[in-house]
Amino acid sequence: MSERKKVLCVEDNAVNMILVERIVEAEGHELIKAEDGPKAINVLEDLVPDIILLDINLPGIDGLELARRFKADPKLAPVPLIATTAQVLVGDRERCLEAGCDDYLPKPLDIRKLRQVMRDFLNANQK
Repeated sequence: MSERKKVLCVEDNAVNMILVERIVEAEGHELIKAEDGPKAINVLEDLVPDIILLDINLPGIDGLELARRFKADPKLAPVPLIATTAQVLVGDRERCLEAGCDDYLPKPLDIRKLRQVMRDFLNANQK
């Protein structure tokens, strides 16, 4: 059994948060929730998660701005950052990756794909 990982989910949609919570817990990891950018920034002052699931359409500070801030922080830069977004137009994926996201999951979230991406990134970082 691998160690429990900390998964930060920055998501303002309660239904999506519940979906992510089920998957994270089914995988045996700990979910840390933040409903918006300021909450995420607060959480990250005291904690470096193993992976961040980041909604791009957030109230206040949007996900792309958060991604840039996280990747500019030497403590957070190595943390895999997965964009989750309903923005699936041409160029949206590129914008997410340019902002520093390591991968991109369109919404509605595909449970199998989310589980696979989490496994790929969490297992890749085992020391």
